[in-house]
Formats: sequence, structure tokens, C-alpha cells
Amino acid sequence: MITQTLEDWSVPLPIPQEVQQIAQQFAREQPTPAKAQQVYFNTLAVCSVNNYLRILGIPTDLSAGNSWNPAVRLAGDAADLRVAGLGDLECRPVKPGDLTCHIPQEAWFARIGYVVVQIDEEYTEATLLGFSPTAGVGELPLEQLRSLKDLPAYLDQLRPVVKLSQWFEDVFEAGWQTVEALLNPELIGLAFRLEDGRISRCKLIEWERYTQAVMMVVSLTPKSKPEMDIMVEVCPNREQAYLPLNLQLMLLDEEGNTMMNIQGQSQNKNIQLELSGELGDCFSVKVAMDDLSVTEDFVI
Repeated sequence: MITQTLEDWSVPLPIPQEVQQIAQQFAREQPTPAKAQQVYFNTLAVCSVNNYLRILGIPTDLSAGNSWNPAVRLAGDAADLRVAGLGDLECRPVKPGDLTCHIPQEAWFARIGYVVVQIDEEYTEATLLGFSPTAGVGELPLEQLRSLKDLPAYLDQLRPVVKLSQWFEDVFEAGWQTVEALLNPELIGLAFRLEDGRISRCKLIEWERYTQAVMMVVSLTPKSKPEMDIMVEVCPNREQAYLPLNLQLMLLDEEGNTMMNIQGQSQNKNIQLELSGELGDCFSVKVAMDDLSVTEDFVI
């Protein structure tokens, strides 16, 4: 019964040769065969979850977690994957026939969730069995896993919400800096001449597969209470003159429906959208390039 249920919602993925080579390299660094096997399986699990999230367009930073740190791999049981802007997702390997997944104590805390990955006996296929928001008491029964189809929605609800009305009280969320700190001085003079009472903040937007980052600038102009005008712009970073091709800027409503979609063109120096809202209104802004995207959630 449990096996059939897991098969119904599991996701099989091939393990590419380059992933096997990375796992073998990490394993060779270990002092004992048992430790080498642990690191080998952990690395296969982390890379498989990373590939799955990238297919879904969920940005990750493979090298930012403890699983990519040689010292931590040697001293602990590291199998974490950094999900951009959210935190660390634990990726635990199991073998065919296992009914529970062991979660080491070091991974009971500071994790946004747990994905269980079954590695086949030939080490050529990884089957993502499901996920759990919590670690339980260290032994996670596979029958309690949630379907992977619910994982994107679960991660979406973990995204921090930017509270725009607090900006007028000089309260800013992490990552939102002054425009002057991140943008070229000439762009500041050209595109961000601020009117009285307007507040602007800027945030760096990065993708793992692309070296060219961009900047999201949000500017607020108060109107008659409780309304305000909001302008969202995407600009190149300091090292670039133009935005990358195929860049899209989208405005989403509370249900995630696209209300506005602006497609970048060749040699765009910026693209922007404007909207108005009042206290309590919620919306999201999505910046996408090819199959990757970053979404910021806002409440006025």
C-alpha cells in the first residue's frame, strides 16, 4: 500500500555522469569506506533535488550549503541544498525497500523542509519520493511524506513578504538597499529622479546559470491616504550596459495570475511597470529569464 502510494507521486530522474563524478570526488576525500558511502549518497540526493527544482524554475545555490563544504562533509552528515531567498532544504537519501528515512540531529533545525530521495542499486537513477515540512523525531516514516506536486506551493508560502508601508518608517527587509548602493550613478540621474516623498529601494536578482545579474528597483509615491503609486523597474547591474535578452517582468495578483507581462527587447537599459494600490493590497513581481525566475511578494 505504502509502496503503491509512493509510486503514484514519485518523480524518477536519471543521475547524470557529471553528478556521479562529483559524488565520487567528494567520497574519495573521506577517511573511511563508511564515511565515503555516506557522502556519496548525500551528494547524489542533493544534486538530484537541485536538478528537479531547476526544472521547476525554482532558483537554488548548490555551492552555498554545508553539503558543498569539505570540512562540514568530513565532520558531519550534510545533505542540504540552499533554495534562493528561502533557506536550506534537506535532501535525504534512502535505499530501495526502506520504510523510514533517518534525519540526523544536526538537520532537525534551520531547515525549510525535507525531501526524501531513493537511490537505485546501480546509482544511475534517483527517485524523489516526497517531502515533509518537518523532521519528526529523527526517523521519518515514508508513508507520512507529502506529494512532490505540493512542493512548489509549499515553497511559495515560505517566501518573505515585503511590507511596503513600513518603508515610510525606515523599516526595510533584508536585501533591499539604497539605489545609490547598487546602480550606476548615471542611471540614478537618468531614471530615478525622486519626487518629494518618494522612496526607492533596490535588490540584486541573480540566477545560478547566468553570470549577468539584474537589479529590481521599487519606488513608492504616497497619494491621498490610503493609496500610493508603485513603480517597479528592472535595470542592468554595474558591469552591464543593457539587460539580458529574453528577460520578462510580470505583475501577479494574489492568486498568482499574470496581470501584466513586459518582455524585454534588444539593448534595453530598463523595463518597468506601474500600479496603484492601498493599504492591505497584495501583489507579486516575477522576473524571468528562459526557464528560471525569481518572485518577490509585496503587501502595501
